[in-house]
Amino acid sequence: MKHLNVERIRLDFPILSQAVNGKPVVFLDSAASSQKPIHVLEAMERFYRSTYANVHRGVYTFSERGTELYDQARAKIAHFIGAPRPETIVFTRNATEALNLVAYSYARTFLQAGDEIVITELEHHANFVPWLTLAKERGLTLKFIPLTAEGTLDLSKLDEVISPKTRLVSFAQVSNVLGTITNPQPIVARARAVGAKVVVDGSQAVPHMPVNVQEMDCDFYAFSGHKMLGPTGIGVLYGKYELLDAMPPFLTGGDMIAGVTFEGATWNEVPLKFEAGTPAFVEAIGLGAAVDYLSALGMEAVRAHEREITAYALERMSEVAGARIFGPTDPAVRGGVLTFALNGIHPHDLATLLDREGIAIRAGHHCAQPLHIRLGINATARASFYVYTEPREIDALIERIYKARKVLRK
Repeated sequence: MKHLNVERIRLDFPILSQAVNGKPVVFLDSAASSQKPIHVLEAMERFYRSTYANVHRGVYTFSERGTELYDQARAKIAHFIGAPRPETIVFTRNATEALNLVAYSYARTFLQAGDEIVITELEHHANFVPWLTLAKERGLTLKFIPLTAEGTLDLSKLDEVISPKTRLVSFAQVSNVLGTITNPQPIVARARAVGAKVVVDGSQAVPHMPVNVQEMDCDFYAFSGHKMLGPTGIGVLYGKYELLDAMPPFLTGGDMIAGVTFEGATWNEVPLKFEAGTPAFVEAIGLGAAVDYLSALGMEAVRAHEREITAYALERMSEVAGARIFGPTDPAVRGGVLTFALNGIHPHDLATLLDREGIAIRAGHHCAQPLHIRLGINATARASFYVYTEPREIDALIERIYKARKVLRK
């Protein structure tokens, strides 16, 4: 397996050559949103400069070329996650909209009062609130796969939590807070045993490791473009074709219709049925360029690099007295995040002081308040890594943490 040449990769990211507050930038918040390589920026600028026109609407050259590039982007993404055909890829604004699409279109159509939805205690609000809202609205029961003390899912409870009344199971493949990597196989197997559908939030998985939705045998899989070197405003929902075909539209309007009369309307084919209005086609092309970039790096190499960086970060943070690290300590089952708290220092104060030193980390509940309640803490600090992260940046983080303690006299 090839290894990433991180020093070379960093040259592809113009923003990383800047200074913040007079200090070299150390960007450690890629779990929130990744930086963009020049290849993505240029692909989008090139389209705007030379080819821009709306897609699926014109018979002139620019529109036809734009439609071709848009369709190519869909095919690239399908191949990247092992989807069986491009038509199973629905473009959305982000993973949050993709998960809401499943909740509003599939679940509101096929679930009824008394049915159960199972999620986990790890979930981001995007994979929590839609199901909470749906359960309250439709008289459903919302249940949770619990955590172990190590921050992994307690899979020994699957037979207890996923019951014959369960109709849908939804979980994050990788936690955005604890970094926990969940093996989908036992969850999918238990869901299949009771006839439940499976939804996977892959927002922290697709950017960082090989993913194959057919091998996983999930029914739906959601992720965002902006976390995987792509632009904002573009997300993806993979769905099994027969399920997408049976679902009603999420939004209505232009391009999702086959025909409209004064008496009624008929819907376009999958996936266009779920893509009302002018799509984010330039962003989709940018995401296609991001997929090209990641594919050239090799997702096995991407994962290997992050595993090494995470192991180093765990080792260095363990040297800091009074630091509490959350999540698995084994980098083999942990994604590229380091979430921690320091005795006597609020995460927001730490993040503010680190920013003065050019270091960007996340502070707060990371859109996972129920998980923080479960952990018994209001907020945490989070450093997260990607293909451009170097060990020296981990060293800089630790050094500035010691400096911040002196400033705060902690």
